[in-house]
Amino acid sequence: MTGQEINLQQMLTRREQRVNEQNFFLKEYRAPLISFSMNIPGPIKTNEKIRKAFDSGRLEIFKALENLNAQINIFKEVHEVTGDELLISVKNLSAETLKEMAIKIENDSKLGRLFDIDVIDSQGHKLSRKIFRKCLICDRQAQECARARTHSIEEMQKAIEELIYNL
Repeated sequence: MTGQEINLQQMLTRREQRVNEQNFFLKEYRAPLISFSMNIPGPIKTNEKIRKAFDSGRLEIFKALENLNAQINIFKEVHEVTGDELLISVKNLSAETLKEMAIKIENDSKLGRLFDIDVIDSQGHKLSRKIFRKCLICDRQAQECARARTHSIEEMQKAIEELIYNL
């Protein structure tokens, strides 16, 4: 996979910044948040193809929100070497409704396995899935494969490249 490699410190710094942004939105708007990024293992977190996949997910999220008549307080996009991210504060929908929407997109979209759509309620609690996601490579639970390091980074990157090749 081509792109700029990042290190652990860059990832940790960006994660802290994202949490601070989420906390600011929660305090300022007192509404549920959608936090969207891509599931990209390894040291390369974005490139032209990954950005196109992210853009596809962003469009699906905004279309689904429109279909739910969502009222958006504010949204923010970040495009850095650490990855592409989107935060959306939603005024009039419950966190549970947003989580259902997120799971539907992750499950039904061609690229959904690459989407990481988290929902945080107005008190700052992240909602969890009831059913685990499948691995990108095999039919086992993704968490099992990640914990056991069943697949190499190279195998996962190859599967991602095949998924986004024709974007």
